[in-house]
Order: sequence, then C-alpha cells, then structure tokens
Amino acid sequence: MTANDPSPNHLQLTRDGQLRHFLTLDGLGRELLTDILDTADSFIEVGERRIKKVPLLRGRTVVNLFFESSTRTRSTFELAAKRLSADVLNLDINTSATSKGESLSDTLLNLEAMASDMFVVRHSQSGAPHFIAESVTPGVAIINAGDGRHAHPTQAMLDMLTIRQHKGSFEGLKVAIVGDVLHSRVARSQIRALNVLGAGEVRVIAPGTLLPRDVEDLGCTVEYDMARGMQDLDVVIMLRLQKERMEGALLPSEREFYRLYGLNQDKLALAKPDCIVMHPGPINRGVEIESAVADGPQSVILNQVTNGIAIRMAVMSMAMGGQVAERQQKHSDHEGARA
Repeated sequence: MTANDPSPNHLQLTRDGQLRHFLTLDGLGRELLTDILDTADSFIEVGERRIKKVPLLRGRTVVNLFFESSTRTRSTFELAAKRLSADVLNLDINTSATSKGESLSDTLLNLEAMASDMFVVRHSQSGAPHFIAESVTPGVAIINAGDGRHAHPTQAMLDMLTIRQHKGSFEGLKVAIVGDVLHSRVARSQIRALNVLGAGEVRVIAPGTLLPRDVEDLGCTVEYDMARGMQDLDVVIMLRLQKERMEGALLPSEREFYRLYGLNQDKLALAKPDCIVMHPGPINRGVEIESAVADGPQSVILNQVTNGIAIRMAVMSMAMGGQVAERQQKHSDHEGARA
C-alpha cells in the first residue's frame, strides 16, 4: 500500500461514466457531482416515512471496515445501507483476524469469498481505499469513508447538499473553511467540491501552523485574520481541531485558538446576515465554536447529519449500479468474443 495521491477516474468510473467506486472527488466533473446531489435529494423523504426502506440493495451485503473509529460516520453508513434494504456487517478490526496477524489482503479476500458486494473503508493511511479497489478486490464496490489526510468525499458531498438546500445554487457563493486545515481530509474534499460546483470564492482561515504547504494549489485563498476572513461570507464551515493528529506544538493553547479563530456571535456578525454555519462534527464547544452559534438560528449542523444518510444512500446505490452494469458489459464482451 502506498500513500500516493490517487487520481482514479479509470478506477472509479465505468466505461460509460457511471460510478462504481467512490474514492475521491479528484477528477469528477460537475455533472456527476450534481447527479449525486439530485439522487440524494430523492432519498430525503425516505427518512420521513413510517417504513424507512427502499429495495435498491435488497440481497446485497455491505461490510463496514473501519480501521479508525468513528461512531457517527459508521452509524450513518449502516443506516443508509439498511434503508436501501442491504444486509450489513460491521467488522470489528480490533478483534478480527487482522489483529491476529492475518494480512489486510487476506481478510478482504475472505470477505469477498463470502459474496460481499461493497466495502465501506475508513483508514488512517492515505490511499488505502484506492489500493483495495485497484489491487485487492476490484469486483467489490469500495466507498471511501475517510483515508488519512487525503479525502472524505461523502462528508464533502453531504456538506454540498446542505449548502444547496439553503442557498439554491453555488454560483457566486463566498465560502470559508476555518481551523485545522492541515490535518483535515474533509477540507480537501470540500475545496474540491466547491470549485467543481462553481462557488464564487473558497477561503481558508487558519494560523500558518495549521495550513498545509502550498494550500492555495488546492483552489482557495488564504486568510490568517478571522475578522477579515469573515467579511461578506455566505457560508462558514468550522473544522474540528484534531489534537490526536498533531505532532509538536502547533498551537499555543486551545484558549488562544478560540480567541483568535473560534466562531462566536461577534465574529459571525461580520458575515452576511443569512450566512449559514456548518461543522462536520464532532464539535468541541468553546474551542472551535460557541454554543450560542452552534445551536443558533444560522446553524445547519443537524441538517448536515440528516443529509449524511441521504448522500450515503445515493453513493452506495449508484456505485452498486455501476458495478452491475460493468459486469453485464464484461459478460457481453466475452460473449461477443466467443461468437
């Protein structure tokens, strides 16, 4: 496995452009991202029904492979799969055969031999889902639930769905992403999605110690001063301060970070009056955001949670459809060659 930055269009898409894996937003165009958003929109009402199920993945088996813990993300993927009528297996990596010396490849091949149809993979190493899709189990749909510092495409897409619901379109929007950009796979995917979907300006606001080198190359502008960065914003996305990933003294203190970069009512007042407030969660209240803002009228944080299920339903159903279409195409090609 390598930590190379994947650009897997040939891997993510079928020959006719359907999704068959969902590994990264890199290389995906506006039409496909809009299709994902539109499909997710159609699933919103499923959560409002008395019986919250549709039969799109009936008879399919989805395996959640979380090599990093994340109760919220795993729960929404599990709910999404069950609402699509799939059978779901949550593999406890800490007690699985991989903790007893079995290689990752052998574990995955054994799961594939059990007729698994989809792996939802979260891993601390960048590129892990790409490696699995390309080299281990290419016949199983792979959904990236977050890999290292590289990407978290479903989180970015649920954020895009939330923005579209509240703002109508992306054209001309001024969006700021605030906080620990350095360690955030979410921020990288958000910047990519916002640019593809046509946002007017994407800013990152953070101290220099929490910004990756050459961050502007991702497609954003940089602001080190929170007051200047908040001017005229339509959307502000706060990031979690990822203390568990920090090496060395990147911050003087949490109190100092909150004073300079925490979102409170005074700083929010510098943005447009209808600016919406977002956070991928979990929230560190009093560190990244004050409770009056997180729970206030401009916050759409709980909408993000709701939209997470719909986006994951959309991606899972589309990837499974692409896998089925590709198998049918290969079978047709094989029959044609025999003839």
